[in-house]
Amino acid sequence: MKPDELIARIDAGHPPAILDVRTPGEFAKGHVPGAVNVPFNQVRKRAAEVPGSRDEEVVVYCGHGPRAYVAGAMLRRLGWRKISYLAGHWARWTRARMPIDTSS
Repeated sequence: MKPDELIARIDAGHPPAILDVRTPGEFAKGHVPGAVNVPFNQVRKRAAEVPGSRDEEVVVYCGHGPRAYVAGAMLRRLGWRKISYLAGHWARWTRARMPIDTSS
């Protein structure tokens, strides 16, 4: 999903579930508004914290891509069916000067 598409859905009040799989420190410095942080290496044991249900769309992102793809593969094994990735991940989001949330 492209950043402009995601922010349009957030602004319209109909965002998908958004999962940030970076470290808590990275998340604290800024994240996509409405994102929930579950580090990629904790997705399996913290699956209950993944936003939305297994039948709803979830947009996953990390800093540049690799951690998101690992987390997405784990989510698929755990039964999630509609996994999307933020195009360009956090790096593209910030380059595009999209809104950043710094609340925890």
